[in-house]
Order: sequence, then C-alpha cells, then structure tokens
Amino acid sequence: MTEKNVSENFITQIIDADLQSGKHTDIVTRFPPEPNGFLHVGHVKSICLNFGLAEDYQGYCNLRFDDTNPAKESVEYAESIQRDIQWLGFQWHDQVLYSSDYFDQLYQYAVELITKGLAFIDEQSAEEIRENRGDFTRLGVNSPYRDRAVAENLDLFKRMREGEFADGKMVLRAKIDMQSGNINMRDPVIYRIKRAHHIRTGDKWCIYPMYDFTHCISDALEGVTHSVCTLEFEDHRPLYDWVLDNISIDCHPQQIEFNRLNQTFTITSKRKLNELVEKGLVDGWDDPRMPTVSGMRRRGYPPASIRTYAKRSTVTKKPSVVPMSMLEDSVRSDLNVSAPRIMGVLRPLKVVIENYPEGVTEMIVAQNHPQDQSFGQRELPFSRELYIEADDYKENANRKFFRFT
Repeated sequence: MTEKNVSENFITQIIDADLQSGKHTDIVTRFPPEPNGFLHVGHVKSICLNFGLAEDYQGYCNLRFDDTNPAKESVEYAESIQRDIQWLGFQWHDQVLYSSDYFDQLYQYAVELITKGLAFIDEQSAEEIRENRGDFTRLGVNSPYRDRAVAENLDLFKRMREGEFADGKMVLRAKIDMQSGNINMRDPVIYRIKRAHHIRTGDKWCIYPMYDFTHCISDALEGVTHSVCTLEFEDHRPLYDWVLDNISIDCHPQQIEFNRLNQTFTITSKRKLNELVEKGLVDGWDDPRMPTVSGMRRRGYPPASIRTYAKRSTVTKKPSVVPMSMLEDSVRSDLNVSAPRIMGVLRPLKVVIENYPEGVTEMIVAQNHPQDQSFGQRELPFSRELYIEADDYKENANRKFFRFT
C-alpha cells in the first residue's frame, strides 16, 4: 500500500465523511499564495497538506496566485513559487491559475450585491472607516453613505471602474452588520481604487477586489470542495460564507482552518525577510541562512525531508510551535538513507608513516553506504604519505582526546 502524504487528522475525517455521504465524489483543493515574496518554511505545511490531500484522495489541487494587490507583486515571485512547489515534489492541476482570471466575473458579482442592496459606495476616508468600524470593546457605527440608493451605487461603481475618481476617494463595502461581534462582518471593504500596473492585466483595471471577496468566489468558480487554510482565517469564514450565500453561484466550498507551521528561532515575516535582502545582509532570497524553500534547497536539504517534516507537524485547531530540531532530524533521517558516504579533509595536515615502504600505494575498498549495498563501493589509496584533518591532531592533548597526539 502506498504511504499517504497526509497523516489522519480532523480534515481527513471531514473529507471521509463527505465522500461517504455523497456530498462530494471528487476532492478539489487549492494553494493560493500571493506573488509578493518567496515561499518560506511556514508555507511548506500548507503546500504539503493541500497537494497531499488531493493526491491521497485521487483528486487535484490548483495553484492559484492571489494577484489582487498589484503594487507588491512580481513575475519573479510567481516563477519562484512554481519552482519551489515542483522541487518539493508536487504538481498542480492543469495550468497555473490567477485571481485576475476572474476580474470580470468578480466585478459582475459585486454589481449583483449592489443590485440586491447588499453593497454600497462609501466616500469616508480610510481613517474614518477604521474609526467607525469600532473594535472588540466598541461596536461599529453605520456609514453616512450606507443607505444610498441602488441606482446611485451602481453609477458610482461604474465610474470607479472607468477611472473617474482618485485613489482612496471611495470604496465599495458589503452591507452586513456594523453591530456584529466579528469585526470582519462590519461592512467590509470589497473593492478599492488602486492605480498600479498589474503583472498580468497591465493597466486595464484601476479598481481591485479585496482578498476576502476574491478568495471565496475564486474557490467556487474552480469547483474547490475543501478550502483549507490556516487559523488566522477562522474569523473570516463567516464572510466567506456570506459572500457565496448572496451571489448567484452554484458551488459553495467548505473553508477549514488548521494550525500554521511556526518554527522556533525562525522569522517568516516577508517584510523582515525582504529587509535582510534589501540591506544586503544576506545573499538573496536563496541564501542558505534564509528560512525560504529556495534557501533550504541551497542548504542541501532534500525535498523528501521537508515533506516528512511537514507531515510530522500535527494538523490540529490548536496553535503550536514546532522545534527546529524536528526539521534537522527529518533531514538527517532522510540523508542517512539516501546519501552515499564520502570522506573529505577540509584542513589537511600531512602525516608520514615512517615504517611504511616508499613508493608503494595500496587500494582499499570502502562501502559507499554502510547499510545499503546498492550504493556500491569505491577505492581509496593508502600510502606512506596521508592527509588528516588538522583538528584530529594535538601535540598536548588531555585524556579525553582520542585521536592523534
């Protein structure tokens, strides 16, 4: 029996129940990174989980770039993400997808919400919106523009798209509940004006949908069955469901959250990692000291060991921090099985065996792997003159030094 990519957990139990009940006959997942940086160790768990679940259940996983913030995105990042996923041993279904593939449909769904009286154009400043939204101790306050007529909202939204207004002049907000205990449901912004050159659509659009509006609709359009994401999106799930419940779309994926991979002694903030690169403190995003997937590749980590590490990181609803030693142990375990044994001397120290004949060289047979004969053998020359590691010799050594002295 082929070993599964993902150990049994609460998500596999949900999928098993859905298949058994007939709710789904095929499983479709997705990995939706934003192309604004290189993948790091924190992404590995999500990659292995989403692609692994699809493989385990003979379904498929889409790679979809969430390219809704053109000011921070680049083709370089998108290409690096594709390389890293393939290096880890996974392949997405069909072609690479982009949220921008759906910009026309997203716009029409926004128009539908406006027509239903479920979205409005707000002319408050960003600061006013933030202040009136309230916080965990203070309920939100309705925008003075909340009850605009549908016709006026439709006209303003059309003019927003046509580029009539300046950046930040107005936004489109969903009309939900400013008294909600969930701040994400307090009339969230779903479209904003942003003039920036897009990596795929160029200058066609000057308004862009927000992540929470885009993500759920993109999932539905692609027929995703289980939208698996990390715990920070748990409070966003009511908004995910609200959008899909209020537009004309047949598919309604189930969002499921799990604990992200947080590693000891490791910073994964893209902003902070980018600062290291920009200041020249590291040799690029693939510097072996960086916690990026490309950095781990350059460090010599086998992809199988990183997949093992992700699998050993328990999938639960409880936040956790994984020790770096678990990653190192996974790497050692993999290399112990897969790596041939080769000797080298980094700091050579010449040794002369005075009672060994001059001009004689013997060839000694050594195994390339102590436990696996399939790795074969190699011959090592042995003669009067040898080179040892400098650290293996001390003129004045204590009793615990068991090398040359």
